[in-house]
Amino acid sequence: MASAMTRTRAALCAMALAAGGLATVPAAHAQVLPPSCVDGWQSETLLEGAGNLENLDSDGAGGFYVTGIRDGYLAHISADGAFDKLVTGLDHPAGVRVAGSSVYFLTGDGFAEAPGTLQRYDTETGAVTVLLTGLNGPNGLLVLPDGDLLFTNIGVRGGPAGISRYRPSTGEFTPAWSPVPLTNGLALAPDGNSIYTSNMTLSLFRIPLNAPAEAPVVAGLPGFVALPDDMEATRAGDLFVADHLAGAVYRVDPETGTGCAVITGLIEHPDPIRIPPDGATSVRIARDGDAWALYVTSMDGTLRRLRPPAGIDLTPADASRR
Repeated sequence: MASAMTRTRAALCAMALAAGGLATVPAAHAQVLPPSCVDGWQSETLLEGAGNLENLDSDGAGGFYVTGIRDGYLAHISADGAFDKLVTGLDHPAGVRVAGSSVYFLTGDGFAEAPGTLQRYDTETGAVTVLLTGLNGPNGLLVLPDGDLLFTNIGVRGGPAGISRYRPSTGEFTPAWSPVPLTNGLALAPDGNSIYTSNMTLSLFRIPLNAPAEAPVVAGLPGFVALPDDMEATRAGDLFVADHLAGAVYRVDPETGTGCAVITGLIEHPDPIRIPPDGATSVRIARDGDAWALYVTSMDGTLRRLRPPAGIDLTPADASRR
């Protein structure tokens, strides 16, 4: 019997292919090749063989917290590359975000059979606390400047849909804070007063924090994006988007919807495309010495660092947290 994660990814891929007008055809014909802006970008593999990496966030000290969706773990990767599973036995963990000594993470990604949860891992004590239960396939996770959490609900099994909001300081929970359906990744916009998200229609939304029911489409994602996953915005206005199906990371202008690939070929596509694919699942900006770099997880269990060419400002929109 296929696992819940496999069914989730297969369903999402099917939806993305349908939304993009693509049929189940050999990989060579399944995607329009994007413009390339890879010149000057340097890619380095920091970790491989870690199962199926779904998400990551910086620990603020050169390391990362990551989730392994198939193997069911929350792990820490230290600055020197040591890999340590902190919590195991989780049900399809997804988004992870760090706020001080708290590492927040979601379980029950996508179409998982069990209801999803929001949990907190305390880095000082190792204690794990379940904050919310009964969630509808939670996936993307974001910490807002005021400390509140936003998370997407990509499942269809019932319960709160759209984007939900949770306030750790009081426990206040707002289901369906924003009604945009089938959303995945989340990123804070440079103005600090709105967020970006995308959904399975390959549309990009900018949602004002003070008017979450309003979700104007900023621009369609570039036509070569096959299955957008998690994303990160820069202070300069660029949006970097992981493409789960294509195994690529794109630099997108949210104002125009134009973009280019800063890296491709993160997976070797079989013919026809394997479901679920092994492509990029999350992209984060974190410190690289005195500079910034992109860090990318993939479902093939690889963590990579992408260093930009001169002239690209990777300062993240939420640089105060880094």
